[in-house]
Amino acid sequence: MKKLFFILTVLLLTNHSAWAKDVKPNFVVTKIAENVYSIISPNIGLPTPENKGWNSNVHFVITQTGVLLFDSGSSESIGNNIKKAIKTVTDMPVRWLVNSHSHADHWLGNAAFSDTVIELIASEQTVSTMKKYGKDDVKFYTKVTKGTIGFTQLRYPNVLLKQGQKRNFGGVDVEFIFGDSGHSPGDLLMWLPKQKIIFGGDVLSSDWMPMITDHGNIPNLIDSLHEFAELSPEIVLTGHGNATTGKSVIRDAEFLASVWEQVGSDHKKGLEPNEILMQVKVKLGPKYQPLYKDFESEIERYVELMYRLQQ
Repeated sequence: MKKLFFILTVLLLTNHSAWAKDVKPNFVVTKIAENVYSIISPNIGLPTPENKGWNSNVHFVITQTGVLLFDSGSSESIGNNIKKAIKTVTDMPVRWLVNSHSHADHWLGNAAFSDTVIELIASEQTVSTMKKYGKDDVKFYTKVTKGTIGFTQLRYPNVLLKQGQKRNFGGVDVEFIFGDSGHSPGDLLMWLPKQKIIFGGDVLSSDWMPMITDHGNIPNLIDSLHEFAELSPEIVLTGHGNATTGKSVIRDAEFLASVWEQVGSDHKKGLEPNEILMQVKVKLGPKYQPLYKDFESEIERYVELMYRLQQ
């Protein structure tokens, strides 16, 4: 039951109900900057037979000696489609693959790159969680997509990070930054200091409110967002939604801090979740509702989760 609860929790994170869509996969490469590209999923919400389980973004960097890929999608077949899409802009193989975190939609495509990848990188905490829930993730995705994800074998990272590192991949300087488990255990981000581009996985957001979970740490997430904002990123690449800028990081940090503080203050006063929700909507809604597509559909979950976490 704990495993099932974990899987359902992870999937519900991307179920922005008011914006749920079933769009057939369309793996289009978008140029973000010189040598940096994204493949943005048009699908928002749970994996379905129509979207074949594809509901998260991947990003990649073309270096002098190969491709550095950030995340791999939610099945081996999705990974293969990503590989084909990458070949539309470069003949070089994917040599390095980074998994941002352990949620199924970001790493189940790893096996598609087994023939060329020499380093599969993630945090130690992430890999531990992958090994605990990976088989159940595949079963669940197969079930809810009615088998349209096809066969998926699990491929775990072989380079486990315990702390941030600076690396050079084919002439490109890269820094790995830990997200202090704000979204999920072992969140890993990637920073290109020369181009001031940050790859955030689900730690960073663009169109929707920050993704908070009961197995993450919201105060840590708030602090991490403030730290990332200090990097002054010019381009922010997220796990879901379109590319954005550093302004979104500041927006998210301030929003999360405001809701967390409001819930904590009202909780101490003895207010119930439904009463706190009204306070949040009145005090914060006018500023933040226009900034997030899912404010109306998600704010109740936000308040209820923060209320539980502060009890």
